[in-house]
Amino acid sequence: MRKLGKLLFQRVVLVALFILLQLAVMLVTVMWLSEYRRWVNVLMTALSVVTIIYMLSDKTNSSYKVAWIILILAFPVAGICIYMTFGGRRLSRPIRRRMQLADDLVRDNLWQERITMEALQNVSDPAAVNAAYLLRVSGYPVYDNTETEYFPLGDLAYPRMLEELRKAERYIFLEYFIIGQGVMWDGILEILREKAAQGLDVRVMYDDFGCITTLPSYYDRQLERWGIRAKVFNPFVPVLSGRLNNRSHRKLMIIDGKVGFTGGVNLADEYINRRERFGHWKDSATLLQGEAVWAMTVMFLSMWDSQTGEAEDLAALRPEYPYRLAGGEGFVQPFCDSPLDEEDVSESLLLSMFQKAVRSIYIMTPYLILDDKITGALLTAAKSGLDVRIITPHIPDKWYVHAVTRAHYEMLTEAGVRVYEYTPGFIHSKVYLVDGRYAVTGTVNLDFRSLYLHFENGVYLFEATCIAAIEEDFQNTFPICEEITWRKCRNTNLWQRLTRAALRIFAPLM
Repeated sequence: MRKLGKLLFQRVVLVALFILLQLAVMLVTVMWLSEYRRWVNVLMTALSVVTIIYMLSDKTNSSYKVAWIILILAFPVAGICIYMTFGGRRLSRPIRRRMQLADDLVRDNLWQERITMEALQNVSDPAAVNAAYLLRVSGYPVYDNTETEYFPLGDLAYPRMLEELRKAERYIFLEYFIIGQGVMWDGILEILREKAAQGLDVRVMYDDFGCITTLPSYYDRQLERWGIRAKVFNPFVPVLSGRLNNRSHRKLMIIDGKVGFTGGVNLADEYINRRERFGHWKDSATLLQGEAVWAMTVMFLSMWDSQTGEAEDLAALRPEYPYRLAGGEGFVQPFCDSPLDEEDVSESLLLSMFQKAVRSIYIMTPYLILDDKITGALLTAAKSGLDVRIITPHIPDKWYVHAVTRAHYEMLTEAGVRVYEYTPGFIHSKVYLVDGRYAVTGTVNLDFRSLYLHFENGVYLFEATCIAAIEEDFQNTFPICEEITWRKCRNTNLWQRLTRAALRIFAPLM
């Protein structure tokens, strides 16, 4: 009984019960109105028409709109209720105002060195075009004085994280979607507490939904008692609201403004294979050292200040950077993506890279839920004779998302795209490599939630030192995967084919 009581009072259970209660109230209300069904249907039909007209005029991705329109037309009452609750991709006006202040903070504290952009233009027009786009829409400059290092596994990145954290002299900033108590977090937390006791500015921000099952309630208060400044992003409340959609999926570890980590690795044991969940967990991380880390620092501070209401002097936190780093080759451009504007930064960047490819496109992603634009770019590249390869998990973390992922295989493989499933387990890396020269690493998955609903961050790389290690990771991973050929995709029964066709239609809603 004690265990049952403890389970029932866990936060995630209470939240789920409250949401189910609200859904039950909505259902009872609809049943109560059944005697007025004729007028209710008229009202809901009119509301559906207005909603569809609004969606068609909105700048939202067309595949996303089509999925909602089909749902609303098929189930007018339920569809319109679900859309009004979960269909939006914008936060409330107060939150939007705070995030606008964050954007202003970025543009006030970052600037583009003209000599760097000119050097990039002299080397590569496509790379310069992409860099100029990121600068204009997100405010983040491109740098050429930054060392880069790529880690193909979280297991390899973790010791380096601890090493760099121990070197901290002024501040440590962490922002993660998931923090889970265990070996990985305990090792990091020990250093954070020690550094905070020494007087360093130590801050931790985590997404409330991402940590709802991995951290106890009010964990931020515990961190504060240890001298660590803490903030919970978008606290998850048991109220049906579209604001639940917009999570901070970003992953940043910044030390003194000189060293920065990002990638798919969250701070939980499965990411370093200390806990087995879905076979071997393959993830990746990228380490930056040098001027580009200041962009990551501003990225963190702008989000922090937007959530806390602080207005601090960022210039006082900017370190001195060496004039020239020995390993600072190539060009590096951190960037972030927000669901609050009408600019799909991550998708536009990836689409531009895919369309400009002349030799190869390699992708690692845990989820393959594509819209028409990305699909068209990949199909065109493959049909043009480019080497297009995609690695997805063989053991999924979410069966229904994996079913949608597999629903795309037949169309891709028929066009010549080579699809691989990582047979040792689950692949959580988000890595995009084009022509062995251009790459994007960070937190951006190839799915609708990541591209349109979440706050994300990434790093655009052109001929940086770590590019060779990224390509080596792909070449080492292909042989331990199962290639899914077009013949294998065709070897399915009619029911499976119909199910996959339906899943592709409603994929944007998952």
